[in-house]
Amino acid sequence: MELQRLCLSGVCSKNLISSFHYGRRVSMMLREVEDLLKPNGDFKAVAAEVVVTGCVVEERPLQPVIFGQETMLERAWKHLMDDETAIMGLYGMGGVGKTTLLTQINNKFREAVDGFQIVIWVVVSSDLRVEKIQDDIAKKLGLRGEEWDMKEEIDKVTDIHAKLKNKKFVLLLDDIWTKIDLTEIGVPFPTKENGCKVVFTTRSKEVCGRMGVDDPMEVQCLTDNEAWDLFKRKVGPLTLKSYPSIPEQARKVTRKCCGLPLALNVIGETMSCKRTIQEWDLAVQVLNSYAADFSGMEDRILPILKYSYDNLKSEHIKSCFQYCSLFPEDYLIEKEKLIDYWICEGFISEKEDRERRVNQGYDIIGTLVRSCLLLEEEDNKSKVKLHDVVREMSLWISSDFGENREKCIVRAGVGLCEVPKVEKWSAVEKMSLMINKIEEVSGSPNFSKLTTLFLQENMPLASISGEFFKCMPKLVVLDLSENLGLNRLPEEISELNSLKYLDLSRTMILRLPVGLWKLKKLVHLYLEGMRDLLSMDGISKLSSLRTLKLLGCKQLRFDKSCKELVLLKHLEVLTIEIKSKLVLEKLFFSHMGRRCVEKVVIKGTWQESFGFLNFPTILRSLKGSCFLSLSSVAIKDCGVKDLKWLLFAPNLIHLTLVNLLQLEEVVSIEEADEMQVQGVVLFGKLETLLMSDLPEVKSIYGTPLPFPCLREMDIEQCPKLGKLPLSSKSVAEVESVILSLRVDYVIAPLKVLQSLKDSPAIPDDEKYSVRKLSPDTAAHYNFTNK
Repeated sequence: MELQRLCLSGVCSKNLISSFHYGRRVSMMLREVEDLLKPNGDFKAVAAEVVVTGCVVEERPLQPVIFGQETMLERAWKHLMDDETAIMGLYGMGGVGKTTLLTQINNKFREAVDGFQIVIWVVVSSDLRVEKIQDDIAKKLGLRGEEWDMKEEIDKVTDIHAKLKNKKFVLLLDDIWTKIDLTEIGVPFPTKENGCKVVFTTRSKEVCGRMGVDDPMEVQCLTDNEAWDLFKRKVGPLTLKSYPSIPEQARKVTRKCCGLPLALNVIGETMSCKRTIQEWDLAVQVLNSYAADFSGMEDRILPILKYSYDNLKSEHIKSCFQYCSLFPEDYLIEKEKLIDYWICEGFISEKEDRERRVNQGYDIIGTLVRSCLLLEEEDNKSKVKLHDVVREMSLWISSDFGENREKCIVRAGVGLCEVPKVEKWSAVEKMSLMINKIEEVSGSPNFSKLTTLFLQENMPLASISGEFFKCMPKLVVLDLSENLGLNRLPEEISELNSLKYLDLSRTMILRLPVGLWKLKKLVHLYLEGMRDLLSMDGISKLSSLRTLKLLGCKQLRFDKSCKELVLLKHLEVLTIEIKSKLVLEKLFFSHMGRRCVEKVVIKGTWQESFGFLNFPTILRSLKGSCFLSLSSVAIKDCGVKDLKWLLFAPNLIHLTLVNLLQLEEVVSIEEADEMQVQGVVLFGKLETLLMSDLPEVKSIYGTPLPFPCLREMDIEQCPKLGKLPLSSKSVAEVESVILSLRVDYVIAPLKVLQSLKDSPAIPDDEKYSVRKLSPDTAAHYNFTNK
């Protein structure tokens, strides 16, 4: 009691009180207090700071062996211990091992000698309740009992803050789904000065940003070898050795888990007692057909992943996510096509202008990527894909959790040779039979609810009967692309009155059916790569058409249909290959062309095309940025001298120049000054530049350009090109850039190229030297800016 009185009166410091939590030091501290009570006691010692020799941290249980996190734990710990790191976020998909990694970090603090006094673990979960978080923290701090329970929230904030403000603490928050305001709880904000740390796990990269973490650490799935090691441990050696071919089937099951620890653990445990080959064969069959039927999937795996789906903001975003499951496993989905599908399905409003619709589509993709429901390719940002187990979750949801499996029939990439039998055709809303071996599509099924039909990439497909299209009143998306055996379409396609999206790209069709022009609601028509297509007469009748893609239609001549194309008043996107001066002038440089052309290949014979890009009259009439949609330009086999019109294409991403014998300079400074295009950074969005067989070209541009987006510059057979428009400041904001120089003279100096990585102090106007190499020598420079 006397000790308590002294403490309350302020004779003992808070450091002394906190030290009473350490068992073996209690008796020592009591003796020190007794010495202070003596008449001649030295009270100066009261104010001295007590050195904390350990950290109050509760060890949390872990499985005996953890696979694939050694490197990640080391990297996370190193980052956390950096003085500059106050808050660290760990994000990743459900079941990937975020909590396991956080548990290892918690336990590692038992050995830490960095002066941390207390580590607090709080499980947050999706139903965020501030009071629960406060209670968990208070319990760790010794604030408990009836008095604590009776306090108002604001008083709890004050008490927690008072307890923590003089402590060097670590707060571990597991499974957060939204931003947590630390001040609302009472936790002092961690800073470099107070040395405190906050670490949290989440499924959302967006939450990391809201918590102020710019560089969160992604907890990734296991590698193939790590996954196999984990699965073997779960199944056990006796089961794997019980039949010679079980290990082979076990590897197939492992691959279906796609490195997700949750799936590997649950499925491994389920299979650990299966010691006949028939049981393993059945497991593979079930996982390949409808994985939700596999034991443990519906109750232990899919519901956990579904939390991420449930957390999506709107039903439209949820529908967009489910749509992605129509594609096969590991399929890379083009973002632009995916957005067009979504628009036609009504998930994105058609009332907005194109730019806003596309931006909304990219925003939805970004939301799904940040929620770890879609995966973005590191080296190809234009495509996304689904993790295999997440795809199974999506299919499970689309079938009303297994109750209505015919609602969404997805048999993509499974080797089908014919259209599958369906008990109730009228229940089917979406069907994907892409990437199979179907040879013929026939019959007259009653698809009264069908809105999407994927039949693309069935290489043997040669025939589709007219009867097949007769009862599809709601079909809006039909994809028949990549069917190299398909050379005709039936006239009955005209009965698809609701059709908005039709893709016939890379088929062998010679003539489009007359009935096609009756599709008054058709918005997107993809005909790219139709090498044998002879005519497009009647195209102007498609009054609702907004997207028309014609690149690679080798036989098409637009001299006749040019007038029809100009009549498409609602057209927003056009891709086209131009081979004549007439089409170039009447279409490309027309008002419609300047507004709509997104990708263009300009190619022609020498006699016809000599100087055919020199249109001073037209160019003088242009004002400001005219080719706003233009993203890709390829000019080949032409006698072109002048490319000044590129100044009017501020959104150019890809530029290819091949076999232009007259070209001396891509764009001259004088031309740029003369054109006076205000507010345009030349090649400001350019990502790739390919130049090949340009014997006279001496310069791309007279002075260095910033190239803020450049990723690849490939130059071949440009013998007179002695200078690149690069300086030490070029591509400074780009993570990596590849320069491939295959020329008689390699443009250098190497130190200037090296400056793209190291940024040494080099004058911007330094001349590029020329180093002689043999004609077949290639110099490749791959620089990374970090």
